[in-house]
Order: sequence, then C-alpha cells, then structure tokens
Amino acid sequence: MIKNFINNFRGKSRGFSLLELLLSLAVFSIILLAVYSFFFSLSDSNLRTKASQTATDNAKRALEVITFEIKSAKSIYTPTTTASQLSLETSRYLQSGETATFIDFFMCGYAVCMKKESQEDAVALTSDSVQVTNLVFSQISTGTNPSVKVGLTVTSGSGQNLSSVNLTSTASVRSY
Repeated sequence: MIKNFINNFRGKSRGFSLLELLLSLAVFSIILLAVYSFFFSLSDSNLRTKASQTATDNAKRALEVITFEIKSAKSIYTPTTTASQLSLETSRYLQSGETATFIDFFMCGYAVCMKKESQEDAVALTSDSVQVTNLVFSQISTGTNPSVKVGLTVTSGSGQNLSSVNLTSTASVRSY
C-alpha cells in the first residue's frame, strides 16, 4: 500500500520537462527583446527630438536678433556687407558724442556672431551645442527701403541623432 502511494505520488508531480523549460525560456527572451527594442527606440526618438528642438530654437533666436536689428537700422553699410557678412548703420547703442554706430553679423567658427562697433569681441548668437553650417545675406531692393534676406542652416546632435534646420527670413530697413 505504501509502495502504491509512492508510485502514484511520483506519477502526478513529475516536474517540468526540458522541452517545456526551453520553450518558456524562449518566450521570455522574445518578450524581453521586444521590451528592450521599444525602450531603445523611445530613447533614440527622444534624442532626435531634442536635437531638432535645439537646432530650431538656436536658428530662430539668431534670426530674430538679426531681423530686429535690420528693422531698427538706419541703413545697410554696403562697403563691408557681403554674402557672408551684414553690416548695419544704426542709431542704437550710441556712445556719447556719436551720431551713428555699426553692427556686424557674421560666422565666427561654427556660430553666428554679432559685433557692435564699440565692443572688442563678438558675441555668439547661437549656443556651443549647435553648429551653423551656412549663413547667407542677400540684399533685395524693393521700393525705397532696402531689404535683406537671411538664410541660415543650423545642425545639432551627432550620429543618427543629427538634426539640421534651414530657416530664411527677410526684413526691411525702416530707417526711423
């Protein structure tokens, strides 16, 4: 009787077979790989979005400053204005005794820079986390007030997360 009990007990709780163990391990591995792929993709997408936002914010900020200064300038100073540099004559930022001063916009390294005549060093309008790869100024003659078209390409990020933005703006000298 005890022998029958032991034999019946062994027959009912025989454990997992090697095939069942391998199959459950394979299913678990597939689920784990899917979850890992999802989080990796999410992280990669987040980095690309941040790079795009950084490039866009820097380009917009630089264009806003340049167009603001164009709109409030007296004139475009043509002797030093080229496709890669814009020089403006302005009555803003005057020192005592001056009637006009000059502001220059140009690329310095991989940044857009602004230099006022009274300053020793140029001020970067874009952050160190981006690279400006293109800055072009084109004078447009429309009516009595000259206009300037500004083209700007800003790149941020690295590798697969590289993001580049091209912005263009046009502003007219208002000569207040």
